[in-house]
Amino acid sequence: MLDSVITEFDRALRTVFATARSTRAVPGADLADAELSDAEKRHAAGLMRVNHVGEICAQALYQGQALTSRDPEVTRALRHAAEEETEHLAWTEQRLSELGSRKSLLNPLWYVGALSMGVLAGRLGDRWNLGFLAETERQVEAHLEGHLAKLPETDARSRAVVDQMKRDEAEHAATAVRLGAAELPAPVRSAMRFASSIMTHTAYRV
Repeated sequence: MLDSVITEFDRALRTVFATARSTRAVPGADLADAELSDAEKRHAAGLMRVNHVGEICAQALYQGQALTSRDPEVTRALRHAAEEETEHLAWTEQRLSELGSRKSLLNPLWYVGALSMGVLAGRLGDRWNLGFLAETERQVEAHLEGHLAKLPETDARSRAVVDQMKRDEAEHAATAVRLGAAELPAPVRSAMRFASSIMTHTAYRV
């Protein structure tokens, strides 16, 4: 039990404070970096910071959900999704550095909040746990689609990262549905979108 607690605490610290690593090549790494104006760089960096926060939250959500899941197959699916989200962390962090910007100063707060939500989702049972995962990924996919429309057209490197992230999120949602995800009630989906909106507007600047 103690070993498990230490492992999960170490995972949280590495997610929030350490530099993430990716086993896959960073999407768009072979593309030339565009000449962006200062305003375009700030805007692209703000969007990538939001995406980085989204991946911090995803790590915490999956950690909380995996801790309380009752089905080993569901736990494995959550852990696999978390591994891919770690790569997303690495990609967005690198892109933020390339744009001369930083991660959100509120990352510890985002992590704790998302972890609490993940634990709650897991305690409701695996069908609802998977439903929460599927809905989260659908909303993230839509959010990333919006970012593709907002990023500067010439910022091919940021766009490549966001596009691959969107593809991965769609796969995670499909996996959750395949494993038996329940459809969340409309008020819950709306509450999730509201919470996401608050995070998005705050992380863009802070």
